[in-house]
Amino acid sequence: MTTRTLIAAFALGAAALTTAACNTVEGAGEDLQSASREVKEEI
Repeated sequence: MTTRTLIAAFALGAAALTTAACNTVEGAGEDLQSASREVKEEI
């Protein structure tokens, strides 16, 4: 495996992990907002 291929594979893997993490954080934020709305409605 050449250095260029190794760097490209690493960059692609890092980009995939970053995208997945961003979606996870966004989903968690939406869940928290939904929960806080429901609590406000009950109060």
